[in-house]
Amino acid sequence: MEQLLINLVAGALGGNAAGKASSSFDLGTLGNTIAGLVGGGVLGQLVPIVLPAITAAAAGGNLSVGGILTNLIAGGAGGAVLTAIIGAIKNKAAA
Repeated sequence: MEQLLINLVAGALGGNAAGKASSSFDLGTLGNTIAGLVGGGVLGQLVPIVLPAITAAAAGGNLSVGGILTNLIAGGAGGAVLTAIIGAIKNKAAA
């Protein structure tokens, strides 16, 4: 459960960072946050599948600093990427 929360928070932050970094990706604060939450949650769930050591550490109750950092990075990146994709599509459709 902690991993999911870390992914969602990091995704929301990554989505807002991506939206504010470029006006062509900006969906507004609420849109950036929602896209970031979804992106962070999805990518954050895929990373433990690819890196099983993180899942094993979390299951054993030994979630390490490395595992937390990996979740933060994956969630933030997922949020930023999904926000950028949705923002680009939105702006292309508006043009």
